[in-house]
Amino acid sequence: MWTKSYSITTTEVSKEQIWNLFTDVNHWHVWNNEIEFAKLEGKYLTGNHYQIKPKNGRTVTVYLQEVTEYKHCLETGNFPLAKMYYDHRIEETSNGLKLTNTITMKGLLSFLWVQLVVKKIADEMPSHVQQQIKVASKL
Repeated sequence: MWTKSYSITTTEVSKEQIWNLFTDVNHWHVWNNEIEFAKLEGKYLTGNHYQIKPKNGRTVTVYLQEVTEYKHCLETGNFPLAKMYYDHRIEETSNGLKLTNTITMKGLLSFLWVQLVVKKIADEMPSHVQQQIKVASKL
């Protein structure tokens, strides 16, 4: 198993602003320049899924395992002999809104997929969250 987490506390956005930005999957390309597109049909709810195509990559299906409005989303993606879990948490604190993203890889070939794909995604978490805050603050 491999895991990496990133947290930031901000007063620049509300939980509604960041949640509305994040759940608007079809417009992720606005704040994430690493993807060509992301497409969700239907609502951002537990049990649904979306398609995402990274630049220079193949289209991947991501499953919404657990969604709690304005608080939490757990997504999963399948790799050959491994699974990626991407956990997004929103917590109101006395210091502001705490945003925590955690990526976990499990499975026989998780070490390989971490090196080929997942480490880059994890390393970009801080800049993606900063961009989300910037874009969401204008909503």
